[in-house]
Amino acid sequence: MWCDPAFTPVADAFRETGGGRGGAALAVYAGGRMVVDLWQGTADADGVRPWERDTVVNVFSASKGVLATLAHLYVQRGLLDLDAPVARYWPGFTTATTVADLLAHRSGLPAVRRDLPPGSLFDWDAMTAALAAESPWWTPGERHGYHAVTFGWLVGEVLRRVGGRPVRDLVRDELGIAGLWIGLPASEAARAAHLAPPEAGTDVPSSTLMSAMADPGSITMKAFCNPAEQLTAGLANTARWRAAEIPASNGHATARALATLYGRLVSGAILHQEALDRTVAPRSEGHDEVLLAQTRFALGYMLPCEIRPYAPNPRAFGHSGSGGALAFADPDAGVALAYTPSRLIVSAAGPDPRWRPMVAALYSCL
Repeated sequence: MWCDPAFTPVADAFRETGGGRGGAALAVYAGGRMVVDLWQGTADADGVRPWERDTVVNVFSASKGVLATLAHLYVQRGLLDLDAPVARYWPGFTTATTVADLLAHRSGLPAVRRDLPPGSLFDWDAMTAALAAESPWWTPGERHGYHAVTFGWLVGEVLRRVGGRPVRDLVRDELGIAGLWIGLPASEAARAAHLAPPEAGTDVPSSTLMSAMADPGSITMKAFCNPAEQLTAGLANTARWRAAEIPASNGHATARALATLYGRLVSGAILHQEALDRTVAPRSEGHDEVLLAQTRFALGYMLPCEIRPYAPNPRAFGHSGSGGALAFADPDAGVALAYTPSRLIVSAAGPDPRWRPMVAALYSCL
């Protein structure tokens, strides 16, 4: 473990979050190097196996930032045009929308209307075929709504067709960051932390959101619960889930890997400055048709917003993950932070309570 003395307050804040079951890791990248690389707690269901340097966690939607980075790398290489219709790369895709709309949650395809059969969650071809034929829930480009799970198949299929290989291989080979996977290889399964059952956060979901989740025909319900396998208790701890290719939600990573990814973004090692500025500029702001709250998105990254105010600088960019994972960068301060917990806290309307002290400590050190 390592902490630069200048960032001791960050380490102290992290250690104070260690109560309860499970464990976590925290990494901070600043000034072109890793300045915090810490972990604590246990990684197995029985609370016996210590968290280790190479322990990985399912980071859920923090995976979306990984996919977005790969997309922008292809844009920079001239292989992908943000303003091009998706059908240019994906023949048979019926919705008239652009690659940029997919990345910014504006394509109108956050869910499939018809109930999908068992096994669909793990069937790439079935999911991409269903989305290619789906009618948008709103006119693409006119509104936005969080594509909670479909984001991975929509953006992922475009990348697969451009890159010529499965997304898991593209992430591994194009980004080349140790400890980062979409779909955990069987050879690495022993490194995975067991996710503790979710605990309720201190925030209260809005009555509007609760009503939408109870309505079987709503966009919100369909986005999170179709395919229905997503509701299976303990799913994320199964070998089938860990090994699958579900790019919006089953990425596995160490905190070090995610901090490296975002640290390289703000240092110019992945994208040049002009590309980064375009990438992180707000593209969707305001009422979210799925989350039914005020959200902000850049091209594939969630920006600090009403329900996820993860950083004080509105120009910060990154992504949170269900249960508390967080990875973001601040392009003005030149820092990146990643937090990967195994003790899940469900926070529907605000930040994970563990983030605030760590993020505040980081900015105090700057």
